[in-house]
Amino acid sequence: MTDEDAPQGVLLSGEANVAVRIKLEREARGWSTNALSDRLNEAGFEMNPSAVWRIENGKRRINLDEVIGFAEVFGLDLRNLVGPPQLAAQARAMELIDAVVDAFRETQRANAAFAQARDALDAYLAEHPDIREEADVMVSNAMAEASTKHLLETYGPPPGEHRDTGSSNEA
Repeated sequence: MTDEDAPQGVLLSGEANVAVRIKLEREARGWSTNALSDRLNEAGFEMNPSAVWRIENGKRRINLDEVIGFAEVFGLDLRNLVGPPQLAAQARAMELIDAVVDAFRETQRANAAFAQARDALDAYLAEHPDIREEADVMVSNAMAEASTKHLLETYGPPPGEHRDTGSSNEA
């Protein structure tokens, strides 16, 4: 397989990503497989040049300790090293992708917590129908207030409206 035929991007699995990244990082630094092997050995991760070549070319699997060694020698975050080569080479892109994925996971947890809380309230109100209307109004008002506050903090007041800042600029 030539470099042009090498799979790129998100189509690769983690281990294949690491193999491609090792070769890219080594070549970007102008290191030979011997030089990379020497650096790994100096860092306490025993590996000969032949093993480096076999890993880079998919002829040998790589274990977690070795991946940690490569990340340390290259000065890369472990997640960056195992990410898709086209994105992982751009550390900022990987940081932003991680932030988006983390935020998405947080929204999933929050949505699950909201559904659980709403289900618990509905179950309680089913047993106490005399307070349902008042409870529903309280929930709706509190959610509307929180939503309005969030929108104001995020986007500011709607055009044509001014927030009361406590001082007047009008003459």
